[in-house]
Amino acid sequence: MFYYLAEWLSPTFNLLNVLTYHTVRAGASAITAFLFCLAVGPPVIRYLRAKKLGQPIKKEHVAALHELHKTKSGTPTMGGILILTSTFFALALWGKLENRLLWMAVLVCLVLGCVGFLDDYIKLIRKHNSGLSARAKLLGQLLAGTLLGCWLYWSPITASPVTFSTRDILDWQQLVSELQGGTAEQALARIRERMGPAAQGTLEVLRKRPELLTDPGIRNTLVQGLNTAIDTPDLYDVEAWRGIELPYSVEALLNANPGAGSGRDGRRVNRALIEAVLPRAVAASRAHSHTSIGVPGFKDLFIPLGPFYILFVILVIISISNAVNLTDGLDGLAAGASTISIITYAGIAYVVSRADWSRYLYLTFVPEASELFVFGGAILGAGLGFLWYNCHPAQVFMGDTGSLSLGGAIGAMALLTKQELLLPVVAGLFVLETLSVVLQVASFKFTGKRLFRMSPLHHHFELSGWQETQVTTRFLIIALLFSLMSLGALKLR
Repeated sequence: MFYYLAEWLSPTFNLLNVLTYHTVRAGASAITAFLFCLAVGPPVIRYLRAKKLGQPIKKEHVAALHELHKTKSGTPTMGGILILTSTFFALALWGKLENRLLWMAVLVCLVLGCVGFLDDYIKLIRKHNSGLSARAKLLGQLLAGTLLGCWLYWSPITASPVTFSTRDILDWQQLVSELQGGTAEQALARIRERMGPAAQGTLEVLRKRPELLTDPGIRNTLVQGLNTAIDTPDLYDVEAWRGIELPYSVEALLNANPGAGSGRDGRRVNRALIEAVLPRAVAASRAHSHTSIGVPGFKDLFIPLGPFYILFVILVIISISNAVNLTDGLDGLAAGASTISIITYAGIAYVVSRADWSRYLYLTFVPEASELFVFGGAILGAGLGFLWYNCHPAQVFMGDTGSLSLGGAIGAMALLTKQELLLPVVAGLFVLETLSVVLQVASFKFTGKRLFRMSPLHHHFELSGWQETQVTTRFLIIALLFSLMSLGALKLR
């Protein structure tokens, strides 16, 4: 709402233009969600208590922990409603609501939140730890994953940077030599004419004093000239580019509309035209299939999945939502760890939404991802507001309503920022928790022995003598370390 209000009023009140910045809106959404959660928390908790919608703690289901957790019996659950409503309220005020990525992230959260709500509601009605059947819960997760996977498959979100930077110049001598008079004369002449007076003057200076090409200012002027040519709507001419091999996608667009030179698509075509004329001097755009996944640690290693990308998306959503659900066993643990993972991906979203930063770090450029930064800010505020009431001793539990939706938010952020394979590091704590369950089950099945006192892992340490607050604090430290590792990995290529 405030974004559109600022757009409407900023011509009159220029200061309001600051409300259109996604950095400002991300901070505002975090504060709004936090304050809203604090305000509605007490009445919601009172309502849940009045309706006796408390968490049942049955000895036969958690016998080993009964003595430690029996005092929690009757604590209101379904607190994930607080997280979801606070997030959506903040986004309604501060979000740019036509952003496609924002809507898909919200949709995944909403679908999984509804699945979790049904699971919690059935548990409370039955006064039992068994809610939805495993098959029904899996179907809900499949629905969320399929919706996101199909949308990502048929609606590409990635793009190559439109403009050039100094890093895109492969050979400065070759660039100047070609622009001063190369073989593709007509095309090069059109590029020179549209580079602007500053770049044209620089080319003339370099004819007499080629040694100046090492000067950073000279190089920046030439790059700015190329970008000026990119912004020109009439760069393309059929005769000028006759005989020059162009990418198939560019040829198809130009054949359909020879005058295509305006807007973002037109600028991208113009860059491709310049790349075709100067293949040895400038780097080609790093455009990869939107169904390929980048491998962290490598500049240009991508795994093409094609239609199987939909299955990959489903696997990610199911895995991370279940992982967060498994981790939700101690006061503040799942909420705190989820918040850390979300804000990490929010930072990544900000980076990949910028052509210059994504190009510098060799990350896939996702132009619309800036709004995911606002989404992450809203969940950060809602998560902190929920932690206000969920810290030990908890006044409310998030239940599956919260854990499944938060897991879905993390998975959606990983997929929508095209940093899917970084997820095991960003969500490293959840991976450890899930791995402990898998190893425990496998060990007992094949050897008859248990590796841990109890799984998931947090219960093992709790039964080993650690206080609940110690386990939570130390695990959150581990989650934070994984977050820092993932951010560091962005630069390692």
